[in-house]
Amino acid sequence: MESESGWWLVTHPDHARLAGEFAAAWGNAQFRRPEPRARVLHGIASHDDGWAERDAHPTITRQGKPSAFSTELVGRYSAFEEIDLAEYLAVRERAVRIIAEADPYAGLLVLMHTYNLLTGHADRSTIAPEGLALLDAFLERQREYRRALLASIANDESLVSELKSEQTILGHFRLLQACDNLSLLSCVAYDKPAHLLHPLPLNDGGVSEVQVIPLAPRHYRLTPWPFAQGELTFVFPSRHVQGKLFRASQELQSAFASAPSAELSVRLSA
Repeated sequence: MESESGWWLVTHPDHARLAGEFAAAWGNAQFRRPEPRARVLHGIASHDDGWAERDAHPTITRQGKPSAFSTELVGRYSAFEEIDLAEYLAVRERAVRIIAEADPYAGLLVLMHTYNLLTGHADRSTIAPEGLALLDAFLERQREYRRALLASIANDESLVSELKSEQTILGHFRLLQACDNLSLLSCVAYDKPAHLLHPLPLNDGGVSEVQVIPLAPRHYRLTPWPFAQGELTFVFPSRHVQGKLFRASQELQSAFASAPSAELSVRLSA
């Protein structure tokens, strides 16, 4: 997020941990708690672990700004001309594999999130033809891997049939999307009304969208309220780098490495 003197930068894994904290608090008399709990929460909290190495060396855009998710990108995924697509897809693939190889259930949720991001939200018009070929090959590999993970889950005797069902897994994917989006809104201090992307599972078998209404910087009202407690505050780490524009990625990397970690907070109210 841009500040008066520079940028607040949050790493992908720290953003995902915040999403995991939202998921851990999720559920009340109206909204369904995720089950199998540990595996779903692991998938949500770890869905961006593959970015850790890349985030340690942040890069800049053509304009000299940090190459990062910002307020302007809420609701869309564009500007692929600013990134090395082959490297980006390798990171995305690693983010799925490192979770799925240890836990196919959690990994499937990460895969579904990645696939949705690159099919439902990606602006293909910003990708060169050779890049589109790379992207489409990546998506085909993801479809093949999804089939393998579903087969592994089907054979998992520790899970009852209901937890293996397409509808249950879809609900967990939507929870990941919801918590991921709420974390992104929080990290960039989004100041306009929004919603949590998908209708979310209720205890009565129905679904409901959740609206997000800004009340103050990083203070939001959620309606209907999906948590057990009536008000919650979450903290997450960030680093503030001085300067609006950088001449080279190495300049940003030096500023990021030397910036002290600071805690930001988000407040959620019923």
